[in-house]
Amino acid sequence: MDKYYIDTGAASRKESSVKVGDTACFDRPFTEAGTRLVAKAMDDRAGCAVMLEALKQIKEIPHEIFFVFSTQEEVGLRGATTAAYSLEPEIGISVDVTLTGDTPRTNHMAVTLGGGPTIKVRDSGMISDPRLVKAMTAAAEKERIPYQLEVLEGGTTDARVMQISRAGMPAGCISIPCRYVHTPSEMVDYNDLENAVRLLVALLSKPINL
Repeated sequence: MDKYYIDTGAASRKESSVKVGDTACFDRPFTEAGTRLVAKAMDDRAGCAVMLEALKQIKEIPHEIFFVFSTQEEVGLRGATTAAYSLEPEIGISVDVTLTGDTPRTNHMAVTLGGGPTIKVRDSGMISDPRLVKAMTAAAEKERIPYQLEVLEGGTTDARVMQISRAGMPAGCISIPCRYVHTPSEMVDYNDLENAVRLLVALLSKPINL
């Protein structure tokens, strides 16, 4: 990384259109490769897509639910912190991506692309409420939705701050397997997205008795 630089073609600082504080990103077009979808920022555009589709499919619910599309998760879980504090929900569920362990020289974890959405057991920042993990797995099994259990050694998710907001709440996470996280070519599987929607809809459409 210390050898990367961007040449804007300017002959002097005065001629440069780039100013202090400007940002840059890779120009990475969206690509479909069979059921694999590749683009930048799948973390967490994939989560947003799952939540939007779930909103379309949910018909009747026994709860009052709030869908929050928060920002700045990667730099301190900031959006989720203020949202959880403001809403003060009884249960918190984040929708995120997670790493996979199915490519050469990758993380040692039992998550594969195309194997179904994952139900987080724990990560380096939080332990999911076991009762919520049980409710998620029961919903998946009842609807015959493929799922995987996630133990993430590095990194965390918005559920961490939900869990300790105000007096605290049961919190958990539905994750979408994603290869090459935090690169310009993050890869998810369409079937995992569909099944994540199905799992979220199945979970929210019935009473969650913890």
